[in-house]
Amino acid sequence: METVHIGLIGDRDDGVVAHRAIPVALAMAAEATGVPVQLHWVGTETVGDGHALEAFDALWCIPASPYRSMDGALTAIRHAREAQVPYLGTCGGFQHAVVEYARHVLGWADAEHAETAPDAARPVIVPLSCGLVEVRDTVKLLPGSRIAAIYQADEIEEGYHCRYGLGSGFREAIGDHPLRVAAVDEQDDVRALELDDHPFFIATLFQHERDALQGVCPPLVKAFVKVASELRIEKAA
Repeated sequence: METVHIGLIGDRDDGVVAHRAIPVALAMAAEATGVPVQLHWVGTETVGDGHALEAFDALWCIPASPYRSMDGALTAIRHAREAQVPYLGTCGGFQHAVVEYARHVLGWADAEHAETAPDAARPVIVPLSCGLVEVRDTVKLLPGSRIAAIYQADEIEEGYHCRYGLGSGFREAIGDHPLRVAAVDEQDDVRALELDDHPFFIATLFQHERDALQGVCPPLVKAFVKVASELRIEKAA
């Protein structure tokens, strides 16, 4: 089976738990699926116009924002969304997927992330009323969602290292869009989004990849690798 090349969009820092967990998670997913995986760390400041991203079979926008180049992260996410490239976003990858969709699909050119633009007129990502730093919490997977099918469950427990979440207005604005809410917490706050008209586009505020450090292969990572491999085979046929 051909090797699947996965671009990790973000600014690598081995001091970040998720950054240490991601290679482990991908190795476990490779073993579980029988798909050889080659990961490539892609600094956000190196993305440029996104042309080089065409070399990857899938893109994962990783945690630890603010990124060195927000534009680089948004370019990568837009490429994955428009080119139908499998996309996984965790924490910062969730937050920036929201900004990208707000700007380029909803047409909110002034959509911003409050972490980098605290005085923005339209922040679509805002500080959480209660930070989720080094905590685990219950996540409810919505019926009919892809993420629920992947986990084969309607409720899971996941870990976070996060201070920002979805701002007001965005959830209502995507009501008739293919981007939809896939998971919420017990207070009905959004914890995952997925894109219906896409081979694989899932973004979570929680960091499921951390489970790999406890010897558990994250179901979303396994599904991500599997879809990327299937699409690579289709293209080669």
